Amino acid sequence: MKRFETTMILAMVAALLGGTPARGESGHGEKEHEHAAENGAVANAPEHGHDDAHGDNHISRNGLDLDAVGLVSGVAGAVSLRKSISLPGEIVPNAERVAHIVPRYAGIVTSVEARLGEKVKKGQILAVIEADESLATYKVRTLIPGTVIAKHVVLGEAASREQEMYVIADLSTVWVDLAVYQRDLMSVDVGQSVTISASGQGQTITGVIDYVSPVIDEVSRTASARVVLPNREGRWMPGLFVTGEVEVLATTVECGIPLTALFELDGEEVVFVETADGFVAREVKTGRRDSRNAEIVTGLEVGERFVRQGGFSLLAELRKSDFGEGHSH
Repeated sequence: MKRFETTMILAMVAALLGGTPARGESGHGEKEHEHAAENGAVANAPEHGHDDAHGDNHISRNGLDLDAVGLVSGVAGAVSLRKSISLPGEIVPNAERVAHIVPRYAGIVTSVEARLGEKVKKGQILAVIEADESLATYKVRTLIPGTVIAKHVVLGEAASREQEMYVIADLSTVWVDLAVYQRDLMSVDVGQSVTISASGQGQTITGVIDYVSPVIDEVSRTASARVVLPNREGRWMPGLFVTGEVEVLATTVECGIPLTALFELDGEEVVFVETADGFVAREVKTGRRDSRNAEIVTGLEVGERFVRQGGFSLLAELRKSDFGEGHSH
């Protein structure tokens, strides 16, 4: 009897030890694990090399009335950047085409042939003088064509070599002297395009800077940038105050966006990028910019879609979560 009881106990122990195999041995657990891993890899694969997985900066499309918030999307790509600075200036005679006429010999003016404001030709007689020493008369002529802009001679008065009789200026070209402030010195250079305009005149003209002074004026604390303008019709009169719009940036960048798409979040510049189910505020690094567009150095790639207008509504959604109101992820 005791031997029978012992045998039964051993049989029960053996049955317990040889029970249902562990879950892993059936092979079903490994297959389920591999299947889940494949699904997770696809769902979390980042686009364009950026990890835009749902997080605190993600906003779902669910619950957003896109028409009501006025979202307008765009595609990142090449943009043109144009930037200019405004400088005050004045029209002055072309100093290389101005002649200060003095008599060759001292004497008495016996004839005055040219009047102030008169246009004269090369070789034209301006005055006649009787020399003091020889009492012979000689003629004073101009060697350049132009306009009489100054006259210091009267019939019968004494003329000397220390006093100019006439100033003749060829005004077919004039100079524009632009005042360059210290803050703009590094932005202004020879070869830049300038649009010249005169207040109240309704006229503009485009020229090129051909000289920038190497020194700062001690009184005005400005340098001078010079533009040579054609003036055949005489519309740009010396003494006229003008404004020069100097183009300091003119280029095309490979990847750029409008400034309306840039926002500040947690002290960083961000752009709202479109995802499969919403939008994400992605940090970007900007480069050069003008009054409308900015160059994107990193954070956004050519061809990616982003919110170009209406991003303030998305920014407001993110800030709601900062105050505990939350938003859909």
